[in-house]
Amino acid sequence: MDFQAIGVSLRLSFWTALILLVVATPIAYWAAFARHRWKFLVEAVVALPLVLPPTVLGFYVLVAIGPKSPFGSLYQTVTGTLLPFSFQGLLLASVLYSLPFAVQPMRAGFASVDRRLIEASWCLGESRLATFFRVIAPLSWPGLVTGMTLSFAHTMGEFGVALMVGGNLRGETRTAAIAVYDQVQALDYDAAAATAAFLLVFS
Repeated sequence: MDFQAIGVSLRLSFWTALILLVVATPIAYWAAFARHRWKFLVEAVVALPLVLPPTVLGFYVLVAIGPKSPFGSLYQTVTGTLLPFSFQGLLLASVLYSLPFAVQPMRAGFASVDRRLIEASWCLGESRLATFFRVIAPLSWPGLVTGMTLSFAHTMGEFGVALMVGGNLRGETRTAAIAVYDQVQALDYDAAAATAAFLLVFS
């Protein structure tokens, strides 16, 4: 079993789930309650990682964060490091790749809250932010937990995006899924079975 690769996967999954809690929550809230005409376009973009091949998504993320892109060039200027084939770049790709797995359960949870309770909170003088934390979030916590759990588990098993964006750098971007692939290629089936069994626990 490759404990180093497992450690990278656990760290990547933890930070991905944590970032998605911050990023996906407002998107899911907007998708659940907004009545904009073009809302379906935003929903389609958010759902793209569900239908795009991981290698295709990984390639375009790699292009978007590369040193020749505005974002990649700015990041390199500020930090002095490159995003491609780094843990930070891999984390960014993982957040994008797991976004729909967090947004959709959260949206379902928010949509299940009785609208009358929300309006009653507003009528009592509560702000939208206070209503969210005091009414909506407590009533929709199963959706929030499901979104975090799915994004964590999805990140643990990702392979194509991780390999395209992060490469295979031991201790930095080599995840457990990549380790299983390498172990099979090396005909080390015992190690591959042990690492795969660990991943199975999170699936």
